[in-house]
Order: sequence, then structure tokens, then C-alpha cells
Amino acid sequence: QVQLAESGGGSVQAGGSLRLSCAASGVTSRRSCMGWFREAPGRGREGVATIESDGRTTYGDSMKGRFTISQDNNKNTLYLEMYNLEPEDTAMYYCAAKLGVYCNGDFRSLMYDYNFRGRGTQVTVSS
Repeated sequence: QVQLAESGGGSVQAGGSLRLSCAASGVTSRRSCMGWFREAPGRGREGVATIESDGRTTYGDSMKGRFTISQDNNKNTLYLEMYNLEPEDTAMYYCAAKLGVYCNGDFRSLMYDYNFRGRGTQVTVSS
């Protein structure tokens, strides 16, 4: 059974940085897509970043240049480094995984058709 557990959220001021982590256990598929999406009241669900098991990454438009997704296969951990945070980045951030397939940059595939998802970690950015 795959389990995902996010950590690293918190409250920061605009311009600050955070690093989110997603500890993944039980992921044995050689082909997979993992990533982050976020939800905020009134803004719905938004794709943040994905990383395929072959290393390809995709970012949401407003995250490009500010966020970096990476994974440490030895630690079975997915990371999201966020820089120059803005109040609009305030949301609950979720780690999700699709196993056996690639997302190929399709955020909707990860956001709405994931196999597993963590419980989320809250990020709050104040102005």
C-alpha cells in the first residue's frame, strides 16, 4: 500500500521561501508520475509541479522560475522548493502519485486521476 505524507508547510511573509517534503512509501512502479497540486478557497484546484520517474518536470505557469520539484529516490522523498512566495500561493498543498503511467505534463491527470494522495500541508503567505 502506497502512503504519502507531506510536511514543511507553514506561515511566511511575501518574498520568503519554504521547502515541502512528501515521504512516499510503497511506491515500486518503475513508471510513475508524482507531483504537487494545491487548493485554496475560491480558487479551486491548481497544478503546481510534476516529476516523472524518468526525470522530466512540468510546472504551472505562475510557478515557473520560483518553484523547483525534485526527488530523492534513496530517501523515497519528493520535494518542492518554493522561493519568492506571494500571498496568492496561500493554499493547502497536496502530494499525489500516479503509478504505471506518465503524466506527460497533464496536470489534470495528476489532480483528478491520482492513485494516491497525501493529507496535505498548509502554506500561508502574508503580505
